[in-house]
Amino acid sequence: MKIVGITGGIGSGKTTVCKVFQELGVPVYYADDRAKELMNTNKALKNKIIQAFGEKAYSKTGLDKTYLAQQIFGSNEKLSIINGLVHPAVANDFEEWLEEHSSYKYVLKEAAILFESGAYQHVDVTVLVIAPENLRFERVMNRDGSTKEDVLKRMKNQWTQERKIKLANHILNNDGTQLLIPQVMDLHQKFVTPSTQGSANIPS
Repeated sequence: MKIVGITGGIGSGKTTVCKVFQELGVPVYYADDRAKELMNTNKALKNKIIQAFGEKAYSKTGLDKTYLAQQIFGSNEKLSIINGLVHPAVANDFEEWLEEHSSYKYVLKEAAILFESGAYQHVDVTVLVIAPENLRFERVMNRDGSTKEDVLKRMKNQWTQERKIKLANHILNNDGTQLLIPQVMDLHQKFVTPSTQGSANIPS
């Protein structure tokens, strides 16, 4: 079974792409969503977060995202601490998920910081969804009601699109000038066709 890592900058449309793959019957592991869930459901992880950031990290309703964000913002050290706690838990969860989906020819692992975290080194092939920065700003502002300043802050926590392109094996252009579904269909055929497996690491 092949593991395909898929990523893209905020507003690139990687979630939309993942949904197209799912319509084709491909299982998708949403690493960022699972991380949020595990921070609330994994007792061992919760205890480690409390030890590192204090009891205020959790309220009666669960993880206090605002408090944690305030603790992490502007501190590379604290960001490294939380990543060091969450990433191993997600990795273990992903391994269990893989076992449950071992009968498929390939699966997708969606992660916003696939390259930044080094997780791309643990997948067989990578897919990057790209779009112009101005279009990404527009999408996120319309979707989340965010200001341009808020979106810019979030973008600064990710590598530039240009840097990611250098590492990606396959590129999906979601700028509106090319139809997205045919691009996904083309990749899907490459991933399910045995004759292309040997060249999976060659950029398209």
